[in-house]
Amino acid sequence: MAILSGLLGHAGAFDPAQAREEYGRLLAADEPVESAYKIVRDVILLTDRRILLIDKQGITGRKTEYLSIPYRSIVRFSVESAGHFDLEAEFKIWVSGASAPIERTFNTKVDVYALQAAIAGRIPK
Repeated sequence: MAILSGLLGHAGAFDPAQAREEYGRLLAADEPVESAYKIVRDVILLTDRRILLIDKQGITGRKTEYLSIPYRSIVRFSVESAGHFDLEAEFKIWVSGASAPIERTFNTKVDVYALQAAIAGRIPK
């Protein structure tokens, strides 16, 4: 089921220490990875400063987009939990200056409530 979930583009939890090792060159020296998620080839990192979306593009994945979203630029966000017949949860964030949200889909192994709490705890007052 994990392979099918991955092929459908659903994110699963990813070890933050492994994420730090693989993507450390994208992070500041003192920037910890607090949580990480993997969607087939793409990765989402939550640090103490920002959300980093790593989007591998094309068939080979050689071209990669690194989108850094500082928590202070998040206008609003939503998390929709998985239902009984729906095996996926959705995460949306709206960033200042953009009309459309950034969306990602997670499998049932991701605690969307913990994700929501992690983001809510980082949004400036």
